[in-house]
Amino acid sequence: MQHSVGAPLPPPHQPGHGPGQGGAGWAQGTSHHPGHPPAHHPGPPPAPHHGSPPPQPPGSHPAPPVLPVPPAPLHPTPAPPPMDPSGATGHLQLPPGGPVPLPHPPAGGAAVADASQAAVAVLLIGPAGAGKTTVARHWADHRRVPTAHISLDDVREWVRSGFANPQSGWNENSEAQYRLARRTCGFAARNFLANGISCILDDAVFPDRPVVGLGGWKRHVGPGLLPVVVLPGLEVVLERNAARSGNRRLSDEEVARIHGRMAGWYGSGLPIIDNSTYDVATTARMLDEVVTRSIASPPNW
Repeated sequence: MQHSVGAPLPPPHQPGHGPGQGGAGWAQGTSHHPGHPPAHHPGPPPAPHHGSPPPQPPGSHPAPPVLPVPPAPLHPTPAPPPMDPSGATGHLQLPPGGPVPLPHPPAGGAAVADASQAAVAVLLIGPAGAGKTTVARHWADHRRVPTAHISLDDVREWVRSGFANPQSGWNENSEAQYRLARRTCGFAARNFLANGISCILDDAVFPDRPVVGLGGWKRHVGPGLLPVVVLPGLEVVLERNAARSGNRRLSDEEVARIHGRMAGWYGSGLPIIDNSTYDVATTARMLDEVVTRSIASPPNW
């Protein structure tokens, strides 16, 4: 078999046929059959060119050619980021299996914690029209540490086809989707906290349904969740609800019914902010004060 002129092909790695084991050399551009040595043509050997290797003595094997070293790439591939100690998700930490614990008290002997820099999970509770979603977004936007806003209504509406709208009646489907959205929000909160990001959740939690309300949030997030109630007067929530559109707007009768049930939070021990006369920025500052007190003395819920 004859090969084209160029770099010789490597011999097969078989016993007795490897380099230096007595196997025949791989000559360039010639072929012969076993038992018939190649023909010898008399005559003077050609003069070597300047810089070429000296001729090999008869019977020796030709030296393998020296292949050029490929140039280094212009843009070397960066090394992958180091794995986290858990080795689970690269440089992202998975949330712990247990619930979020109570926040730590101020370090260094400080009398009051700085809520604007603490890593916390806050649950903002209030009726429709209380402004809890607007306040939660503003509070998250203006903190000095990374903070996420997790809205239960937004997560519920991830379901498009087959969405069980509570306005059409509270039934098994709407309650199942509500529970699923709350569990999703709880995992998201623990996931953010595990990676050093605070979060604030908002939901219209009723005090007379602890199992599917506040108890459910405590089950999915943990006792470290800090609940705060935003409860303005009925006239205020009716006015704010009238400015809504789509499925976020409720009837006046429904708003009044929800507001009446929310009155049960008075006397519950949870901190309550009556923002009837406050704008969004003022309510957010009051929320900072409440969170600061809750860190120093967590509410019993």
